[in-house]
Amino acid sequence: MIENQQFITQAGKQKLEQELAELEGPRRQEISRRLKSAIEMGDLSENADYISAKEDQGFLEGRIQEIKAILKNSIVVDENNTNTHEVQIGNKVILQEDDYPIEVYELVGANEADPTSGKISYESPLGSALLGKHKGDIVTVSAPGGTLRFKIVKIE
Repeated sequence: MIENQQFITQAGKQKLEQELAELEGPRRQEISRRLKSAIEMGDLSENADYISAKEDQGFLEGRIQEIKAILKNSIVVDENNTNTHEVQIGNKVILQEDDYPIEVYELVGANEADPTSGKISYESPLGSALLGKHKGDIVTVSAPGGTLRFKIVKIE
């Protein structure tokens, strides 16, 4: 694996491609219009609209480059090809911690992670502990509040 290479799900790739299209199209055009308007006002050294538009342009171009690098260096996980016998990237894993309610997490790439939506990175402490495990296995994770133990109830 190349140094900056990481895994991404097909859904994560599509989301990044949509964001890239939005940034390179409408968002770039909008900033271009703002810059043109600000330049037409004259003195750029004290023009807050121009300064703001240039800053926004810098952030936009930075995000475009970031997305392109992620897409270039990512391996897309074929979720249709994942098995349900062993936890892999792209799987949904149903866990239970002691007598607490069941929790469901989907293992995704770091750029797709959104714990509030149940998507955790395979590089996170829980995600990396789950990789390669099987239904019925007990997974131990060190957390700031102490050690957590999860039982894998099901792999989808």
